Amino acid sequence: MSQAYNVVVVGRGAVGRELLRVLAQRGFAASKVTVLARSAGTLEVDGRAYEVRPAAAEEFEGCDVALFAGTEGEKGAAVQYAPEATKRGAVVIDNGNDFRMDPQVPLVVPEVNREALRGHHNLVANPNCATIQMVVPLKPIHDAAGIKRVVVASYQAASGAGAAAVAQLEAEMVALVRGAQIPAPEALPQRLAANVFPHIGGFDEEGYCSEEVKLARETHKIMGDDSIGITATTCRVPVINGHCEAINLELREELTPQAAKELLGSWEPYGDGYRPLRVLDAPHAGCYPMPIVVSGTDEVFVGRIRRDTTVPHGLNLWVAADNLRKGAALNAVQIAEQMIAMGLLSR
Repeated sequence: MSQAYNVVVVGRGAVGRELLRVLAQRGFAASKVTVLARSAGTLEVDGRAYEVRPAAAEEFEGCDVALFAGTEGEKGAAVQYAPEATKRGAVVIDNGNDFRMDPQVPLVVPEVNREALRGHHNLVANPNCATIQMVVPLKPIHDAAGIKRVVVASYQAASGAGAAAVAQLEAEMVALVRGAQIPAPEALPQRLAANVFPHIGGFDEEGYCSEEVKLARETHKIMGDDSIGITATTCRVPVINGHCEAINLELREELTPQAAKELLGSWEPYGDGYRPLRVLDAPHAGCYPMPIVVSGTDEVFVGRIRRDTTVPHGLNLWVAADNLRKGAALNAVQIAEQMIAMGLLSR
């Protein structure tokens, strides 16, 4: 990156803080980083202080890249401010849900479909966290053997619902340990401590919640293949950070578990030595992906790779990733990096 870019981060919550952390850790070529939120203040991330300014249209003057943290299930700030940023020449990368299925807006996981960035109109959507970590291992498998059907159950951490959900879980856990009355849930629809509930987002007429619908629709758009059958059940689990998914695949051609391990562990989407997948698959030794292993890391972890003998060419995977990093902030920054590398973002 020979140029330096004026970056605006919109949002000071869990994803906003992680965006600032990832920008610093990856040495993103930023000449200036401005943080916008509903109100003014200061924000400290890893010992670095940031001034937080109230969000306003004029704050995007001179901005090159605007990273919107987004809020799942709510209308994000990008609805109001993305047009203000883009008309001033900025490229907006939005982590919210508002533009993901817009046919004019690329929905991108760089390792999977970075070429979609060429169709951007100064606005790119970051997929849902559960979708991102699923499509990364699905891409090399689909290229090698073709995916006919996906059955996925997700086990999603509290941080996926924001800082308030984490605070709710922590308060419930403290009360549970102390034998005190557990407070009524506020940020989540149910108590989470010592509990699991299959409810992320609102329900449609067929009984699917919005997170399940997103997993299917977003995967089709990112993979560029609507023929893949996808059905999902999404659950919230009493984990602070790190999403897990049990993925069952019916493939079009044979791919043995050993071949899948070798394929996933060696996959280099850019052919430059970068490997976004880590295989942890020695279950008899207790070696498999877990939230405590993946939290704070950038890769998508895969384990419990085994044959499903109930269907032709069946395969089971257990996938885990840090939902605040690869599931949100890291993927957004990687989009910006790829746009620079592809000559799609210049000063």
